Formats: sequence, C-alpha cells, structure tokens
Amino acid sequence: MTDEWEYRRYLAGDETGLNRLMEKYGNPLTLYISGYLHDIHEAEDLMMEVFIYLLTKKPRIRDGCLKAYLYKAARHMALRHKGKGRLCFSFDELPGEPECETLIEDVVKTGERNRILHFCMEQLHTEYREVLYLTYFEDMSYAQAAEVLGKNVKQITNMVYRGKKSLRGLLEKEGIFGAE
Repeated sequence: MTDEWEYRRYLAGDETGLNRLMEKYGNPLTLYISGYLHDIHEAEDLMMEVFIYLLTKKPRIRDGCLKAYLYKAARHMALRHKGKGRLCFSFDELPGEPECETLIEDVVKTGERNRILHFCMEQLHTEYREVLYLTYFEDMSYAQAAEVLGKNVKQITNMVYRGKKSLRGLLEKEGIFGAE
C-alpha cells in the first residue's frame, strides 16, 4: 500500500488511512521541523498543523508526491514560525544507557562522531544542510527533494555534490572523515 493509497483511503472516509500516515511521518516531520526551530515541542505542534491541513483542506496530491508534499508543507510552516521559537530542555540530548553487551569505548566513540557530524552539518550552508538531510536522512529522491525545496533536479544534484564536498572538508578538519 502506497502513501497515496492511504491518503485516498482517508478521503473516502476511512480514518485509518490518515492514522497510518501520521504514524509513518509524524516523528520524521517533527525532527525535520525541529531542525529549523530548535524546539521539539514547537516542532510537534507544527507537525500536527501539517496533518490538520490535510484533514481540513483535503488537497489533491499526485501519485508519488505525498511525502514531498508533507515535507514542503512542513518547511513552509517552519519558515513562517521560525522567529517565534524559544529555547527548551530536551531529554534527547542526554546520553542514553548502553546495552550490557556494548563496550563503553564504542559508545563514547559513536557519541563523539555523532556530535561532530551534527556540529559539521550545522556549519553547512542552509541549503546544503537541508538537501543532504532530505536525501540521506529522509531517503528522498532528488525529484522529491526538488519539489520540497522549489528547485529542479539539476539544482538538487549540484547542491548535493557541493554539500557533500563541504561536509567532507568539515569532517576532515575534525579528524573523522574516513575513520573507522
């Protein structure tokens, strides 16, 4: 079952279609919006607004375009709301307790790499950071990312290339590119 099938199912009156879409995209959209706002609570509210829009307006969405549509709507809402964000405490930033089988050195090493990757991603130009996030973390095609960002596929291809090149340089400066 495709996302569009679930959406059409909802439009036909079956609430489970929308529920499945919310289960699938709720957390990823929240994290995406949080990248703009740096406030997970505000991001959750805006994620709900994306789905409320689907509930109330019931826009026509082409086959294969629902994911890009959701991210485009989320991006639009985040950019509109960006200036209103406030700082908040997040439990996500606290280190988790490792499993018994995991060596503490591996946990420290992985945590440090993730911190450095996050730091380097934040240093990238906004467009590069966003296109890399959409294509690598959200597994969007270049065409889907182009729709979200209002670009064409050639521009996305160039942005991914330049973004990866910039990220590689930043990671090399931090000493983790290509390290095991």
